[in-house]
Amino acid sequence: MAIQPRTWVVFLLLALLSSSVAEASHRVFPDLQSLDAVADRTVAVDDPLRTGFHFQPPSHWINDPNGVMYYKGVYHLFYQYNPKAAVWGNIVWAHAVSTDLVNWVTLQPAIYPTAPFDVNGCWSGSATVLPDGTPAIMYTGIDGEGRQVQNVAYPKDLSDPYLREWVKPDYNPVIAPDAGVNATAWRGPDGLWRLVIGTKDNHRGLAVLYRSRDFQRWAPARRALHHGDTGMWECPDFYPVATSPGAVLGDVKHVLKVSLDLTRFEYYTFGAYDHATETYVPDASLADGNDGLRYDYGNFYASKTFLDPAKQRRILWGWANESDSTADDVRKGWAGVQAIPRKIWLAPDGKQLMQWPVAEVESLRGNHVNITDKLVEGGSYFEVQGLMSPAQADVEVSFAAMDLDKAEPFDPAWRGADAQTVCAARGADVKGGVGPFGLWVLASDELKERTAVFFRVFKAQDKHVVLMCNDPSRSSYADHLYKPTFAGFIDVDIAKTGGKIPLRTLIDHSMVESFGGHGRMSILSRVYPTKAVGDKARLYVFNHGESDVKVTHLNAYDMRSAKISNENDH
Repeated sequence: MAIQPRTWVVFLLLALLSSSVAEASHRVFPDLQSLDAVADRTVAVDDPLRTGFHFQPPSHWINDPNGVMYYKGVYHLFYQYNPKAAVWGNIVWAHAVSTDLVNWVTLQPAIYPTAPFDVNGCWSGSATVLPDGTPAIMYTGIDGEGRQVQNVAYPKDLSDPYLREWVKPDYNPVIAPDAGVNATAWRGPDGLWRLVIGTKDNHRGLAVLYRSRDFQRWAPARRALHHGDTGMWECPDFYPVATSPGAVLGDVKHVLKVSLDLTRFEYYTFGAYDHATETYVPDASLADGNDGLRYDYGNFYASKTFLDPAKQRRILWGWANESDSTADDVRKGWAGVQAIPRKIWLAPDGKQLMQWPVAEVESLRGNHVNITDKLVEGGSYFEVQGLMSPAQADVEVSFAAMDLDKAEPFDPAWRGADAQTVCAARGADVKGGVGPFGLWVLASDELKERTAVFFRVFKAQDKHVVLMCNDPSRSSYADHLYKPTFAGFIDVDIAKTGGKIPLRTLIDHSMVESFGGHGRMSILSRVYPTKAVGDKARLYVFNHGESDVKVTHLNAYDMRSAKISNENDH
């Protein structure tokens, strides 16, 4: 992920290159990066903040999901990992495999420093399957001079279903210094492989194209694929999406996603890609750069998609960093969690991408609580009772605002502000007209600890504006926490839905991952309760607006823990 000067894209995700000395965009702690977590012991299974059904290894630091692919019935997740400590450093490509995207077996690292072209680190990259059926990884290596170079690796034994061992050819690096960070590659109708690399020229972010006939020798294209005045472009991803469920070949749009080091958010556009001229033109209706669309409006970065041929769907992975202190991470012995894998597709109206947790996650659902047609008067709340552990749950709820005429006017001054600014000014504790209404999750008995996931409806000149927020400002008694509100405006005409808007929230101890408007909005937050942990956590529905709100239906499920084990333990 975040390395310094430049970034790449392939239908594989690569790392970065620069002629200058490599520099990580993570904060570096030289005195801590090789400090074995928890005195070299496996993290205690009763850690109340560790997730139960999100992917994370037993201990130490993780960040970007890198090569993600499906090969002969097995899903492969490669990710950036420090095998020695709970801070960034000593980065290798860790490897886990699964048959269902839920339960995982962690293997020995697939790629680690062994050669002059990666002796100082094996950073981000991507994976793909070549036309002859051979999987391939392209990754950024940090060579002996501290330069970032692009390297390839191939499985040692194709008969091994887990692809445990990988070989780096002697002809590495395939792209020498002075390129970029993280790439995505694909094969065009002309038989050429193309690679997109993220980089920058002063403050100008660039997605640069490279071409190859054999996946070994690469040459730059004459022009950049796209650019923007947004600083360094990291972790680019470039891929096609169908314009309709039954779309024929060619009836697609292409998505370009970049991660911006300056904001630590990700933005995407989609539009037309011409293979012959190697040009990409975003749809004219879409904002670009910092004002563009996001996959997730919360703590979600360095994402990567892959095509799942088994179920003909595109799946999105992303990394959620910690929001506590470095000292806390060292103490607990782990840092970083992968977001739930999400199916991603183009909305029927063609205005944005939509996403939803992969269906396999529902296999973990257990005890079920149902509430139907319950009125929540303005200023009231109620507890959702019956779950064994609301600290590890999946909640789907549909709200109906009963009186949209009570919506507050949308302040014209907010038009130039982003949704996060509006949410900070109109948080969960600020009384409104229609809303705030939603869920208090990971709440303590006395409600002094709680994280709010809610909607607030405003009235603009021509239509209603629906704001969705995650507000963790009261989530914990602990000190030294980063507790930002995260928010986005949902593109929904709530008057036409009869005031109805749905919400799904995955609650997993220190992860709150929410999806609004049937997947039109997603927001992930990291929280660290001290009282509302384990069986002491509570779940509430609240309404702090003047208008009454009806819970038309609520389905809450206890979630079993995923089986995430180490192959050596079997």
